[in-house]
Amino acid sequence: MKTKKRYKRGYPVAILVGLEEDTAVIWKIFSHVAKQGKKLHINGIRNNPKDLYNFHESIINALRPTIQEGGRSIILASPLRENNHQELINHIREHHKWLTKGPCKTVFSKITGPASTPSQVAALTRTHIFKQIINETTEEETKNLLEILEKSIVNKDNNSLILFSPQEAENLIIKKQKPNDPKPEYLFLTNQYLSEYRQKNSLNRLMQIAINKKVKTRIVRAESPAGKRLTQLGGFTCLAKLNWKPSSK
Repeated sequence: MKTKKRYKRGYPVAILVGLEEDTAVIWKIFSHVAKQGKKLHINGIRNNPKDLYNFHESIINALRPTIQEGGRSIILASPLRENNHQELINHIREHHKWLTKGPCKTVFSKITGPASTPSQVAALTRTHIFKQIINETTEEETKNLLEILEKSIVNKDNNSLILFSPQEAENLIIKKQKPNDPKPEYLFLTNQYLSEYRQKNSLNRLMQIAINKKVKTRIVRAESPAGKRLTQLGGFTCLAKLNWKPSSK
């Protein structure tokens, strides 16, 4: 019997949205492959402001689960001579300020080129400019997220708990939570830490359970500025919120 060939997906890097005149296709970009998500259609015509507004809202609603899971790097692709990506960015700035600042701050970048079919996405992701945009977008995203971690490290009297090993994180994330237990919010690790960690199955299981439990999980490139800082901390951190204030002495 012929065995099914397994492909290497890698770790999540960013979200790509291919914007055409009347459709939007959402792709999850992993380190080794792109996986197609939802395909959305405009209900009406683009020249009708109400139809366009509803179309943009449907795109934001489709992106919400990924954003809530911690995916804050989104690249908007639009064909040459079309301005669909800028129109969506304008919509976000006007109607979704929660995506431009605060704890859900998301980094949006633009690229010119079609991204509606697997062959188009494959061609686009191989270009130098796409790789450059990926690096710039993810670096800005991880910088925003690690600012939260830095504040927790500096402000030792705040309501945060920082863990520096998967074993500690497992005890907090996988076990059944009691009402007063710290609530895990962020899980950061570098791609180098992931590739070199000996018990990869247990680490991948931890990350999947963390994502399922709405813990914002991000893998950071070790060579990026944010990755270098994370490496200084051991390459792995889990940030949790305390349900009680530590006593000050």
